[in-house]
Amino acid sequence: MLQDKLTEVQAEPQPVDAGPVRIFCEDESRFGLLPIQRRRITVSGVKPMGPVQYQFENFYVYGTVEPTTGESFFLELPYLNTANFQIFLNEFADHYQDTLNIVLMDNGSCHKAKSLMIPSNVVCLFLPPYSPELNPIERLWQDMKAQLAWVLAAQIDELEHRVARIIRQYSKAALQSLTSYPYFVQAVNALCA
Repeated sequence: MLQDKLTEVQAEPQPVDAGPVRIFCEDESRFGLLPIQRRRITVSGVKPMGPVQYQFENFYVYGTVEPTTGESFFLELPYLNTANFQIFLNEFADHYQDTLNIVLMDNGSCHKAKSLMIPSNVVCLFLPPYSPELNPIERLWQDMKAQLAWVLAAQIDELEHRVARIIRQYSKAALQSLTSYPYFVQAVNALCA
């Protein structure tokens, strides 16, 4: 009887065919009615002028990009919290259900919440704390916000449509160009070799 239990414990787990492996980077970014300000070139001693409004409505765009191919997945949600991150993960897992998806992300509290249920085809890898410069998708957010600098939207719906248009304008080649950090591409190539 003891021998049977030992045999059960030592039995090899059956391999699961998860399909091909894909490696994404994930992050969230806030967009709101308070305008994004950037530097402007002016004559020496002259302060730059730009439109300003003090409205604080906002929303978040959750996104993943595969830097080696430019494949992407975005979802707009009202808040940055565990419940919305769970919605994003579930939608992402459904969209890429035929692959095992390794997702590189920061150490946000919603990413590590105990109540979070990671889908079976998603593996989360965390970047070192306080290192956004290592996450390739950060360059995408910078580029998007540069396009929205000094833009005033009267209503949050108008801004949502504008952000959606900006996201749709990116081709896979453009996303790959923005996010293919050499360290990331080399690591993926070494992993796949």
